Formats: sequence, C-alpha cells, structure tokens
Amino acid sequence: MEVNETNRPLTEVQENNVPETSVPTVESVESTDKPVYAPKQTQEEVVERLTEINKDACNADKQEIDFLKQTFYKLHKAEQDAARKAFIDEGGNADDFVPAPDPWETRFKEIMSSIKEKRSVMAAELEQEKEENLQKKLAILDKMKALIETTEDTSKIYNEFKQLQQEWNDIKQVPVGKVNELWKSYQLYTEKFYDMVKLNNEFREYDFKKNLEQKTHLCEAAEKLAEEPDVVSAFHQLQKLHQEFRNIGPVAKDLRESIWARFKAASTAVNRRHQQHFEMLKEKEQNNLDQKTVICEIAEAMEYDKLKTFADWENKTQEILALQAKWKTIGYAPQKMNVKIFERFRAACDEFFKRKAAFFKQIKENMAENLEKKKALCEKAEALKDSTDWKQTAEILTQLQKEWKTIGPVAKKHSDAVWKRFIGACDYFFAQKNKATSSQRSVEIENMAKKEEIIKQLAALDASGTTDDSTAEQTRSLVKEWNSIGHVPFKEKDRLYNEFHKLADKLFDKLNISASERKLSDFKSGLGKGDNLYRDREKLVRTYEGLKSDIQTYENNLGFLSSASKKGNTLVAEVTRKIERLKGDMELVLKKIEAIDEKLKES
Repeated sequence: MEVNETNRPLTEVQENNVPETSVPTVESVESTDKPVYAPKQTQEEVVERLTEINKDACNADKQEIDFLKQTFYKLHKAEQDAARKAFIDEGGNADDFVPAPDPWETRFKEIMSSIKEKRSVMAAELEQEKEENLQKKLAILDKMKALIETTEDTSKIYNEFKQLQQEWNDIKQVPVGKVNELWKSYQLYTEKFYDMVKLNNEFREYDFKKNLEQKTHLCEAAEKLAEEPDVVSAFHQLQKLHQEFRNIGPVAKDLRESIWARFKAASTAVNRRHQQHFEMLKEKEQNNLDQKTVICEIAEAMEYDKLKTFADWENKTQEILALQAKWKTIGYAPQKMNVKIFERFRAACDEFFKRKAAFFKQIKENMAENLEKKKALCEKAEALKDSTDWKQTAEILTQLQKEWKTIGPVAKKHSDAVWKRFIGACDYFFAQKNKATSSQRSVEIENMAKKEEIIKQLAALDASGTTDDSTAEQTRSLVKEWNSIGHVPFKEKDRLYNEFHKLADKLFDKLNISASERKLSDFKSGLGKGDNLYRDREKLVRTYEGLKSDIQTYENNLGFLSSASKKGNTLVAEVTRKIERLKGDMELVLKKIEAIDEKLKES
C-alpha cells in the first residue's frame, strides 16, 4: 500500500534517515587521540601491571597489553646490551657472551600466556554470542515481516511491533559482516510497518512525548558530564549516551533539531575538555623531557681530566647522585622518548661510575707502591737506630725523613702503622743522641736566663701602661727574640712558658694584636726541635691539604649555587664567609710550617 511522503506519519525511520552529518554517531564525537599509557621504567613494573590486567583479562585494553609487551622486550634488550657491553669492557670476547637467565622474562611469559588463554576463551564466547544474537535478530525480522503481512487490526499489533523494536535494541553485538544488512532490513520493515498502520495522532503524540522525555534525560546526563572530574571517564560515558540517543525513536518534527542541538552542544563541551586534557598532558610530558635532557647534558659534560683526587671524585659523585634524585622527581616524558631519554641518562651515569672505578683502582695500585717504598725506608731507619755515629747518622735519617715526604699517601689502614714504625726508629736514635750530648744542658741554662730576662722586660712594658706604636714594636721584638731562643731545662719549661704567655697575651690584648698573630706566636714559642719537628710538620702538611680540599669543595658548591639556586644570596654569602675563614686558617698553617722549617735550619 503506497502512502504519500507528505501524508505519512513521522516515523523512526524518517528520523534515522536524516543527513549523516546530523546523526549522533560515536564516530562524530570520538577523539582522534590514541590512548596514552603510563610508561614503565623497569621490567618489574611491566610485570606488576600485567599481573593486575590478568585479574580481569577479558575486559583489558588490547592496545595496552601490546604496549606493555613491546616495553618489556625493549627493557629486556637494554639489560642484555648493557651486560654484553660490561662483559666486553672487562676484556671478554663478544662471541663468548652468554646472557644470564632473566627471572622477570619467565614471569612475563607465564602472565602473557595466562592473559592470552583467557582472552582466547573470551573471544570464542563473544563470537558464539554474536552468532546467537544474529539468529535472534533474524527471528525478530521474520516476526516484523509477519506483522506487516497480517490482516489483523493494526491497533492490536502496534504494541507487539513496539515490543519487537525493544527486543531488537536490547540485543547487542552481531558479526561485523552482518551489521549493515541487518540494519537495512530493520529500517525497511519499520518503514513499511509505519506506512501500513497509519498511526493515529494519539499513538504518534504518545511516542513523540515518550521519546522526547528519554532524549531530554540523555541531554541532562551529557550536560552533567561537563562537571565530571575524570575527563577520560566522562568521554567514555558520553559514547554510551550517544548509542542510547541513536536507539531512541523520533520526536516531534519541530523539536527534532533543537533536541539534537542541545545534545550535540553538551557533547562538544565534554569533547573539548577531553582534548584539552591530552593537550595539557602532552605539554607536561614535553616539559619533563626538556628537564631530563638538561640533566643528561650536565651528566655528559663531566670534565674527567680535571678529577685528580679523592675529593674531586667524591664531589662529582654527590653531583651525580643529586641529578639522579632530581630525575626521580620528574614525571614521564612523551611515550616515544621516555625509554630513550632514560637510556641516555643511564649511559652517562654508567660512564661516570666506570671511570671512577678505574681511578680508584689506579689509586689503590699507587698506594700499594707507596707502602712498599715507605716500608723500605722503615727498614733503613731501623738499621741505623743503634748507630753511635751521631752526626753522619743524623744527616742520613734527616734525608730519609725528607724522602718520606716525597712519597705519596698509603691506604688509611696502613698509614698510622707504617708511620709509627718509621718515626719510632728515628725517635729512638735521636733520644740516644740527646743522652750522649749532655753539653746541651749548659746551653739550656743559658737559654733559661735569656727567657727570664725577656719576661722581666715584658713585665716592665705591662707596668708602664703605654700602648703606643713603640710599645707594640718592643712587644713583637721580644716575642721574636723569645721564639729564637732554644730549649730550656725540662723542669722549668712549663713555668717559663706560662709566665711568658700570660704577659704576652695581656700586652696583645692591650695592643689589639690579631688572634692569628697570637696563635702563631704561641706556636713558635712552643716549638721543640729534633725529631718532633718532622712529625709536627707532617701533621701540618696533612692539615694544609685538608683545608685546601675543603676550600675547593666550597668553591665548587658556590659556583653551583650561583648558577642553579633560586634561594637568594643568603646561602651564597654564608658559603663565601666559610671560604674566607678557611683561607685564613690555611695561611696560619702555612706560616707554622715555615716556622718549623726555620727551626730545622737552625738545628
């Protein structure tokens, strides 16, 4: 039975046959972005994520599983390449390299096998379900065809036809190759049914009203998604709403465009947030890549030829560790660069620690050589300690002590022992020499008289109460004279020392002479002679080197703070003050060493 287009009632088929650009399909709103998955840094992280997926393998994203599989084998290959490189660097032949068993690979294969088995079962069940759904829809089409051909009152079969439509919509997936064919048949029978029944206004208005209510509800739901905190979840929920919107029948012709415009506007808002989310994510990942690139450049720019001491390597080690700590605070880079930038940084760190290991190995070898040299000097000193040829032996031992200073350091665990052995032999000889040279006592008595005279002169200066330049010059002159006088009798040593320094300190306080000068003066006045001077000089040299190393460390830190720190000038000023203070201490130590050298020349 033919019905003119202008007289036929508005049907679902008519609405579903509007131009394609107006049909609310999933494709029209779906984002063009590919899924973004959090990159994994280690094989363990990949296995952990796959273990989670395995719990619900049937609903897992196949693209994520493929991504994890690729990531695992990239990391696995990187580990094997690093092991091969280390094997070759240690002198091994590349053809002899056999990679060690990887326990993570075994676990990875077990989980992948489990996931594959579950998804295979799911796929088979899904295909079976699609076939069953196909048969159900074919049966519904047969029933629709039968209703169209019936001669019963159309008002009686209307509800039955609507029920068939509902059953059709309730059935989900069918084989892909049958979708279009089924849909065309469904449209054809629906159109013929509405043409045949000539729905009266009451049925038509009821359908339109019911459909409008359902579509209005979907519009409200879509509008609420604009406030959903999880923009990705909102996007996926929107796809379901679009499918529901498509399955709902027509509304009145004058409302058709407006209801679709409202739903489309809500969809656009959700899609815009979804797009902005991924744009921000990309921008953040690019920023992370820029930061990690800078860290790589710093690690790669190490000036290895300038690292000559333990302190140098320790300072640079702390810098590398600081870079590694900073790296951990930075998020993921873009997926295609994340593994590459990590491998670049790891290569720079590996190179640093490889060179450090080589340096320490060389240092240990040098220390072993130094230990043998010092042991040889010990043997020479021990062979001379019982000699009574005082002058010649003293000269030889003095020369051995000078030679000792030219030999580099030894391992800390041997340093004290070998030094005590050497200095013990020297001390023993000089002690015996001192006993044999008793004439020294008369000299000590003369020295005592000279020092007592200096004490009297200092007391007179103190009693005068004057603080002019002349008094200061006399004080310095007396202190210098005191320092030039040799040993006094041992029993009188402390008394004279205390009286002298009590008066000297008092005058220094009055004259406001610097603490550094006073310390140097005190040091000179307390100097002994003979073997103890060499031992004191050795200690001062070690102190000097330690201060020098500390200053270099602070100056390196000062350079780093000046270029990288954003905390202002407070920390920079504090480090600068420390450097100046250490330089003052180092200058004082140097003067003490010079004082000992002068004393040694006199002896």
